[in-house]
Amino acid sequence: MSIAINTSKCVKCRRCIEVCPGNLIKADADGKAYIKEPRDCWGCTSCVKECRAEAIDFFLGADIGGRGSTLTTREDGDYRLWTVTAPDGNKTVVRINKKDANKY
Repeated sequence: MSIAINTSKCVKCRRCIEVCPGNLIKADADGKAYIKEPRDCWGCTSCVKECRAEAIDFFLGADIGGRGSTLTTREDGDYRLWTVTAPDGNKTVVRINKKDANKY
């Protein structure tokens, strides 16, 4: 599993750089985020959750049924919307109430 950063969507906020536990995300000369070695990504999704510009795609591995699908997320009030985009372009959105996210 790894990430891809869409530099055309990056707004140079540096939130992903600050939150990456592996210190893998850097800023280029223009201040846009990039990851030098995507295969080194730990798959924690911290950067995906912090990116308000939705500029980071998380690739879902085949071991969890991803087979080329990507995951993005955004906040919508009290909800976090997780969007899985399949290689054919079909999207599935999972809507989670942040207040109930850790209840069992």
